[in-house]
Amino acid sequence: MRVALAYSGGLDTTVAIKWLQEKYRAEVITVTVDVGQEEDFREIEAKAYVSGAAKHYLIDAKKKFADDYISRAIKANGLYEGEYPLSTALARYLIAEEVVNIARREGCDAVAHGSTGKGNDQLRFDAAFAALAPELRIIAPVREWNMNRDEEIEYALKNRLPVNPKKSRFSIDENIWGRSIEAGELEDPWVEPPEDAFTIVRPLRQAPDVPEYLEIGFRDGLPVSLNGEEMSLLELISRLNTIGGKHGYGIIDHIEDRVIGLKSREVYEAPAALILIKSHLDIEKLFLGRRFLAFKREVERVWAELVYGGLWEDPLRGAIDAFIDESQRGITGEVRVRLFKGSMSIVGRRAEKSLYSREFITYSREGLFDQRAGEGFSKIWSLETRLSRLRER
Repeated sequence: MRVALAYSGGLDTTVAIKWLQEKYRAEVITVTVDVGQEEDFREIEAKAYVSGAAKHYLIDAKKKFADDYISRAIKANGLYEGEYPLSTALARYLIAEEVVNIARREGCDAVAHGSTGKGNDQLRFDAAFAALAPELRIIAPVREWNMNRDEEIEYALKNRLPVNPKKSRFSIDENIWGRSIEAGELEDPWVEPPEDAFTIVRPLRQAPDVPEYLEIGFRDGLPVSLNGEEMSLLELISRLNTIGGKHGYGIIDHIEDRVIGLKSREVYEAPAALILIKSHLDIEKLFLGRRFLAFKREVERVWAELVYGGLWEDPLRGAIDAFIDESQRGITGEVRVRLFKGSMSIVGRRAEKSLYSREFITYSREGLFDQRAGEGFSKIWSLETRLSRLRER
């Protein structure tokens, strides 16, 4: 059997190489996808070969991740339960796609991932693999062998696998859209996350003592410039992560509902994601009417739940994206942001073709709104309420 394994270089997937060989007598091809994680990819490759991989691939997918996945999250204001910007979730689908590509190139019989049986990633990988390559068998070693972390470490040491169990007390997953931090003392939801858990966001005492203002330009709903300088989405995200982190902004700490029914305490660093989504939410209000906005917010909630729950390939997600793409036509303008000591404030927005009309909303003598029209509207607006009250009497 030939197996293409989504390989991060961590404990789970390193142990999986040896286990796949023992359990299935498999020839294992490891696939590492660069989505912006701060890793030594040469070290990961060396670790794969030492652990028994027959062949290793490194795929640089950062630009594709930004252009094909994150762009959709921005237009959809993708925040699961209003908090989590779906950073890990989005990356899993891209990783699955690249693993399938390699599996087909190498003539593999199966694909594998290192997800546990208690999290959401198993759903993302399983569903994506099944939709993209239904002919391939899906193997999830960690879930199948049902080992805990301590047992995995014992297995690794017994088989002289290159793992460092003392590398970090936290379980980390990161990409350009965010960094998730789990395990250790964070499993107690009462404990404040320690400073050493974070690498992007500075402690507030180290943040500058003066605010910084940013102007983010949007074209058809997507961010395209920073302070007047046009740049790729990938570059814009990178800069905003640096700037937001410098000002101590971008930490998310909340209780999250996993799909399988468990609640988990989740901590994230995502300065760029929060800045861009909140800015996009704001500029949309200039363009979309009240009913349109209310409907889109409900659609966004469903979109986020689909992406969180492993259903990127579901036809409903594609149909929702078609609606969202249509909603973004003409949303072009700028949002002015203020960053200071762990906070982000939107202090201005402008656009040439928005629904906002200063001539109608102003209270000055130049206003065009005829207030006399309000009397009839007010009576009709409350007609149903007044009739209901009369009936009760």
